[in-house]
Amino acid sequence: MFIVKIEVQPKKKNRFNIYVDRGNGEIFAFSVGEDVLIKHGLRKGMELDELDIDAILHEDQIKAAFNKALTFLGYRMRSEKEVRDYLVSQGIDESVIERVMVELQLKNYVNDKEFAEAFVRTQMKTTLKGPGIIKAELGQKGIESDLIEAALDLFTKERQIEAAYKLAEKQLGKKANISMSQLKQKIEQAMFRKGFSSEVIQAVLEMLPLHERHDQEWEALLIQGEKGKKKYSHLDMYTYRQKLAQFLYRKGFSQELIQQYLQKHLEKSEE
Repeated sequence: MFIVKIEVQPKKKNRFNIYVDRGNGEIFAFSVGEDVLIKHGLRKGMELDELDIDAILHEDQIKAAFNKALTFLGYRMRSEKEVRDYLVSQGIDESVIERVMVELQLKNYVNDKEFAEAFVRTQMKTTLKGPGIIKAELGQKGIESDLIEAALDLFTKERQIEAAYKLAEKQLGKKANISMSQLKQKIEQAMFRKGFSSEVIQAVLEMLPLHERHDQEWEALLIQGEKGKKKYSHLDMYTYRQKLAQFLYRKGFSQELIQQYLQKHLEKSEE
């Protein structure tokens, strides 16, 4: 068969419709992008067979998929898995994806090592996540464990403590009406959920000015005490005192502080 006509597509100026004559007159055969047209030297009068067309169409699929990948990469860096998953979602054949991934790697458009390092740097600068969370997120993006560990070396212990301390300060400002014990526990849990190690958490807890919260501790006890009083006020004095003490103890207040509160509370009740 011979190419008898090549025309530009009306809506896509970089794609061309190829018409051939198989012996029964002019018919549409296939369309290709400009790069593939040039690469294969397609021109009027050129002879093609079915194997030629299959090779040309396969090359065109690869080029189209490659361009899709470049557009996807244009928004931000992506891991190899992210690019693969995207191409799969576009219905692209696995053999085409393999060719595209090889070309992307050769051109350094995808590089999981550089991606992991950039991801860690970004998380350190823009979030208060600990290395545990960052490690899990990189794993979900398909980064190999050795590359993850190498990238996390950028997140030094000093920087982890700095981030964890900022997270703890935020929690410190939110929990004004609870005991120091519960506050400390909630701060610890918040840091743990964000992926910080026990070593970092302990270092931050030792740095926090929790000892300066004596007045706030008493104020929190008064607030919680009022809640307990409403809950147990219908009971006799002995049971009332026991239940109120247990209630405050469960809230994390010390026995000494609870006794001080009960003494003052009972004195007022007896007056």
